[in-house]
Amino acid sequence: MILSLLAGLSTGLGSLASLFIKKITKSWLSFFLGFSAGVMIYLSFVELLAAGIESAGFFPANLAFFAGVLLLMFVDYLIPHQYIVERMGKGCENSDKKLVSSCFLTLVGIAIHNFPEGLAVAVASLGDQKLILPVVVAIALHNIPEGISVAMPIYFVTKDRKRSFWLSLLSGLTEPLGALVGWLFLSRWVTGSVLGLLFAFTGGVMVFISFDELLPLSFQNGRGHRAIAGILLGMWLMVLVLNFV
Repeated sequence: MILSLLAGLSTGLGSLASLFIKKITKSWLSFFLGFSAGVMIYLSFVELLAAGIESAGFFPANLAFFAGVLLLMFVDYLIPHQYIVERMGKGCENSDKKLVSSCFLTLVGIAIHNFPEGLAVAVASLGDQKLILPVVVAIALHNIPEGISVAMPIYFVTKDRKRSFWLSLLSGLTEPLGALVGWLFLSRWVTGSVLGLLFAFTGGVMVFISFDELLPLSFQNGRGHRAIAGILLGMWLMVLVLNFV
């Protein structure tokens, strides 16, 4: 539980960036939205879906992946989150409401992503004890850019450094929650295959958020070059993180 909490709190390290940046222009916002999409898309295909295929098989993992896409599509269209949008975007211009919605879904996507990571820590703790520390270090390191991807767009629309920090940190705290659920209730049933399906499902959720929300917003107002730079930097940063852990 302590190790999963530390891994989740590492999301806050990335969100600290929002406390020290004085102003984010719309050009830089395009960059950070692209960065968020790059992080989430790369993680989804290279790590989450790949882990699902390795553990559960090609076809079951892809079914879980597209189930995640369809579920979030259902949530996005049929379950209104206008109240959340109004609360997060209190005081912002009407033109930024779509961005606030995107920030909310990104927050949800990262939070959902961290839950099965907590389960992974719990499963690792039930097996070879030598696996626990490498798993936690890997999760903690790649949570840092995730914290940036959540905090910076929220800071742009709210102009509230503390709110962006705490909301980003909150998205990481689903990790110890996942570990707790895994330890208390699911330790008998969370096999490698089940965990792989959960990761693939989460990948689908994050891909939908990236394609439906983040990428269209990042390319608005003719700022495509900034958006592409952010996408590539987000992907390359995850390459480095996953390569060295």
